[in-house]
Amino acid sequence: MSRFLEELRIQRWDDHRLYHHCRINQSLHLLSALSFLVAYGLLFVQPAWAALLAWCVSMTTRQAGHFFFEPRGYDEVNQMSDELKEAVKVGYNIRRKVALMSAWVLLPLTLYFSPSLFGFIEPATDTAGYLHDVGLAWLALGVAGLVFRVLQLWLQDSLFKGLVWATKIITDPFHDVWLYHKAPLALLRGQRYDPMLHVRQH
Repeated sequence: MSRFLEELRIQRWDDHRLYHHCRINQSLHLLSALSFLVAYGLLFVQPAWAALLAWCVSMTTRQAGHFFFEPRGYDEVNQMSDELKEAVKVGYNIRRKVALMSAWVLLPLTLYFSPSLFGFIEPATDTAGYLHDVGLAWLALGVAGLVFRVLQLWLQDSLFKGLVWATKIITDPFHDVWLYHKAPLALLRGQRYDPMLHVRQH
C-alpha cells in the first residue's frame, strides 16, 4: 500500500508541476473539480445526467484550460521541452486528448443520425430521450477511455502504474479542490502564472 500511495503522490506531483502553471487553467480545474463532485453524486441516481454534466461542464472547462491557456513552450521551471513532457506524460497528452474529445463530439452526432445506434438500442422518441441516450453514451466513453489507458500503461510499463493512474484520475476532483482553491483569488490579484516556488525549491 505504501508503494501505491508513493506512486500516486509522484503522478499527482508531476501532473501539477508540469501542466498547471497558468492560474486560469488552475481556476478552470477548480470549477471542473466542483462540477465533477456534483456529477459523482448524480451518478448514483441519474447516471445519464451525471455524464452530461461531467462532459459538458467538467471536461470542457478542464480541457479548455490545457488547450487554450497553459503555456506550451520550453518549461523554464522544470527545464523540459514541451515535446519531452508530452512524450513522458502518464495520462492523456494533447494528442490523446484530441482523439478523446473527437469521440465525445461524434457520439451525439451518431445518435442524432442513428437514434437506434445501428439497431443496438431502443431509439429515443423525444429530446429528453435523446439526451438520456447521449448521456449514457458519454458515460460509456468515459469508462472506456479510463480502461483503454490503463491497458496501454499495462502494455507499456505495468498494470500497477495503470491502476495508480486510474486512481489518480478518479480522485482528482477531490485533490484539485484542495490544490487550486486559491487560484481564482490569485488570478483576481493579477497573477496570470503561478510562480511555482514550491517546484523550484523541490
